[in-house]
Amino acid sequence: MTVSAHIIGGGALGGAELFYIRLVNALQARGCPVLAINVADSQVSARLQPETTQVHVAMRGIWDWWSRWRIGAILREQQPDIVQTYLGRATRLTHLTPGRRPVHVARLGGYYDPRRYRHAHAWIANSPGIRDHLIRHGFPSERIFHISNFVAPCHPSPATDLQRLHRELALPDDALIVTTVGRLHPVKGFDDLLEAFAAVPDHIHDRPVHLIIVGDGPQAVGLKRHTEQLGIARRVHWPGWRDDPGCFQELADLCVCSSRQEGLGNVILEAWARQRAVLSTAAPGLQEVIADREDGWLTPIGDPPALAAAMERLLRDEALRCELAANGHRTLLARHGEKVIVDAYLELYDRLLKT
Repeated sequence: MTVSAHIIGGGALGGAELFYIRLVNALQARGCPVLAINVADSQVSARLQPETTQVHVAMRGIWDWWSRWRIGAILREQQPDIVQTYLGRATRLTHLTPGRRPVHVARLGGYYDPRRYRHAHAWIANSPGIRDHLIRHGFPSERIFHISNFVAPCHPSPATDLQRLHRELALPDDALIVTTVGRLHPVKGFDDLLEAFAAVPDHIHDRPVHLIIVGDGPQAVGLKRHTEQLGIARRVHWPGWRDDPGCFQELADLCVCSSRQEGLGNVILEAWARQRAVLSTAAPGLQEVIADREDGWLTPIGDPPALAAAMERLLRDEALRCELAANGHRTLLARHGEKVIVDAYLELYDRLLKT
């Protein structure tokens, strides 16, 4: 049976870290031996199943030579067949001899500088666009493999938990709620979203319309100031960074992704897992996941008027939202289900070990 080691240097729960947790736990549940190498006392480490073998390495940066030596020593001692690294730090700190075991597979979930990843033996791109990105930079196409992410369907949260969030944000009981999740960074297009939200009526079907932006980042102060300039500050809520932003998606009547670029868009899968309708920009990565007008609604990148028009239409049409949500949930199960993706990883590991 293939033994795989999975290495990640981040401790906070971003998209890559959450997928690392899901995949390691899923492999463990399938009875596939896993060695998890991560940072001690991190949120990542705490969320792995208790039976998972973990080894902790500081990984303080890409020039942390002690951590690079330590990772090599651990791998020589444990002798896994496959070593899978996530993000630039873990990948840069992992250097293995090509042509023999273990095989080093670097997983990319974004359009990163490929120089950080070139020394790996093979690459996993979680979207066709990222695969094309690597090929454009001279990576061998026969060693690049597209495997999407998975998100398990979610059981509804207790009504008391959702009521508590309502009270925490001081939301009106009858509010129509739009939720978005992400790092407050220019690539996420939250300035476009605010411009669009300002153009949506403040009441639809006599219900007040409110926006929840879950996340934190370098644009936090500027975006909050922008809401004041647009006159929508009282209708926009900022719960900050949360370990489980999906609860806020459950509050939503509509989930929106305004990104200008995404690797895959885990927030789309998370919304589908909670059976919520999705409105998104047609950014690279997102348009590869969503079938427009079937399981989601796409608008052009950087076009607040188009985003506003689509938002208003979907908020006015509950039946349409329900149809998109149901179709999105079916897409999740068919193309981004746990069994489908874990099978793809195991098949890839076998293939790499035979070449």
